[in-house]
Amino acid sequence: MIHEECGVFGVYSDTPYAVAKDVYYGLYALQHRGQESCGIVVNDDGVFFARKDPGEVHTVFDEETLESLPDGNMAVGHVRYSTTGGDNRNNCQPMQVNHQKGKMALAHNGNISNAYRLRSELELSGAIFHSTSDTEIIAYLVTRERLVHPTIEDAVLATIPHLEGAFSIVLMSAAKLIAVRDPHGFRPLCYGKTDDGKYIVASESCALEAAGASFIRDLKPGEVLVFSKEGIKSLSAHIEKKEKKTCIFEYIYFARPDSVIDGISVHEARTKAGRILARNDKKDIADVVIGVPDSGLDAALGYSYSSGIPYGIGLIKNKYIGRTFISPTQSERVNQVRIKLNPIRSTVEGKRIILIDDSIVRGTTSGHIVKLLREAGAKEIHMRISAPPFTHPCYYGTDIDSTENLIANKHSVEEIAKIIGADSLAFLPVDALSEMVGGTGYCDACFTGKYATPIPEITSKDRFEAKLSQRQ
Repeated sequence: MIHEECGVFGVYSDTPYAVAKDVYYGLYALQHRGQESCGIVVNDDGVFFARKDPGEVHTVFDEETLESLPDGNMAVGHVRYSTTGGDNRNNCQPMQVNHQKGKMALAHNGNISNAYRLRSELELSGAIFHSTSDTEIIAYLVTRERLVHPTIEDAVLATIPHLEGAFSIVLMSAAKLIAVRDPHGFRPLCYGKTDDGKYIVASESCALEAAGASFIRDLKPGEVLVFSKEGIKSLSAHIEKKEKKTCIFEYIYFARPDSVIDGISVHEARTKAGRILARNDKKDIADVVIGVPDSGLDAALGYSYSSGIPYGIGLIKNKYIGRTFISPTQSERVNQVRIKLNPIRSTVEGKRIILIDDSIVRGTTSGHIVKLLREAGAKEIHMRISAPPFTHPCYYGTDIDSTENLIANKHSVEEIAKIIGADSLAFLPVDALSEMVGGTGYCDACFTGKYATPIPEITSKDRFEAKLSQRQ
């Protein structure tokens, strides 16, 4: 399965209150975006209080921990899966900086594709880094620019041209909360407002609702929003306009189905993908349609609606097991699949099955699911994937940093079907992506190899860390 990148969350209020609890609810809603670590930094009249550790939200923040964080009028939060930089505690976010002009806390979702070059240049000028995260590079650039610019937002605007790749950022200074979306808009970022006047910034709209806020709008690609006692200020006009490239996989897999990204319902996009898959199949190919929980369920419904083949619940997910992709090693991924999913024999026994999933990366997970269904008595298994084949690496925050483990890069569709043990296999056509989301303005480089930014010097997270270790 695919690794996600991160989720960011921020709150601004004119008056202090128990702000950490709202961040906690928001991070809980964004837990699907990262389960390696999480953190909250509260701003109490310019004094920062933080708690961040490896682990999921409910393990890092119990009631006593939340109560220990003071009231404040601002806070930022983060859930993490590492892309650039490993999963050690130094890389936990939000990242805090004390500099000559004041304090700053920063949470970042995405991946800076020119991180290695930027870090090398900064180190040659005397910079000392305490983590291997690209977020610290952003923080360092902002603090450097702050020395020569009158405001924190001016420093942020001066930093953006140095950055390539994906970055949705929530940044907190002593007096301001700043939200940033990169000029291509690779990763989502939106904001809303509560009935009592608090502003919420989040990676997905579902997190706004979890904190009691009503959605206002998505940030535009390249937009910088500043929240302060003076109100809200948008600085999008200052950024060079670039082609919009929202990650298409947000709609296919990453985002929660109840989120809306750039005006497009994630649930509706996935349902439409299922309808498109059904169009290309014979109507009598199967007896029942089932989806792989959770992100395959919406597409399975769409397939059933379009084909007329009944929808059934064929796989039950253990709700106490996190997303399979979160385990960083292959052996752990296999072990989690064994306890994560269980077939419902009465749905699949003696039946021809349409099995819908969101993707095939290595093929290991898909092969195991097919095996589970065979053992439960499925007569035939026709697997349908609501994404095109992954044939290229992603450099924008998805943990597919090389072709080494991409089964579709080395094998044909027929060969993959044989490897995973399916009777047949079909993927969503690349040219159907625009129909799925109702237009253009998305990044499909992992399917097409058409990148919006230069390919980075070091493309692998492991090689990035190894290269840094060699220099020490």
